[in-house]
Amino acid sequence: MTRPLSPEDATFARSLVLDEDAVLIAFNKPSGLAVQGGSGVTRSLEDLLAVFAKSNGKQPRLVHRLDRETSGVIIAARTKPAAAFFSAAFAGRDVKKTYLAVVCGGAPAPGAGEIALALKKSSRKGLDVMDVAKDGQAALTRYRTLAATPEAALVELQPETGRMHQLRAHLAAIGRPIAGDGKYGGLYRIGGTDIPRLLLHAAALDVPHMEGGRRTFVAPPPADFAEVVRSLGLEPPAG
Repeated sequence: MTRPLSPEDATFARSLVLDEDAVLIAFNKPSGLAVQGGSGVTRSLEDLLAVFAKSNGKQPRLVHRLDRETSGVIIAARTKPAAAFFSAAFAGRDVKKTYLAVVCGGAPAPGAGEIALALKKSSRKGLDVMDVAKDGQAALTRYRTLAATPEAALVELQPETGRMHQLRAHLAAIGRPIAGDGKYGGLYRIGGTDIPRLLLHAAALDVPHMEGGRRTFVAPPPADFAEVVRSLGLEPPAG
């Protein structure tokens, strides 16, 4: 970060908290906020964790990632043992992740199912992307269509693996790229509706807890996501 944390940063960081306890903090990350620092990043969620540092200076640490343009639930561990516990849970696939996405081209066919396509990192026009490749890493995504028109669909996604750009690459591979995902062929306008950004939202995260049992954290879609869903006529039926 190129500047120290301000009172505004602290207020912003606290506004993102969904829930917290002695070992973790769950955040609702907005689209556009980078998870980690890097080229062109002036403020990241990792930087903002300093707001939650203990008196000894030790601050929470993130145990998984979301793409910069993806919104939704992300957790940080407050202690080193908690970080090890939750990192192991993610690595061992003992975490249930649920996403929502608006995709181009109508409902996938079939309307619900699995995408099991291995993915391999490559470079396209100087950008890191994930391509379907037989010699790539195994990747599995479960999906179901919640609402659809001939032009777009709202889908629920549950990745069983955690590859980079997995949901984006898998949906593109079946001809249903995520709206606003220019890297993977997503449109920025559908019908008469402008698409403001990558419309991918981490809606829920179900994790085991160090003290036993499981915890589920839920974040509603942000206003711009919900507005596109409404504009495209993709609001799921009540109930």
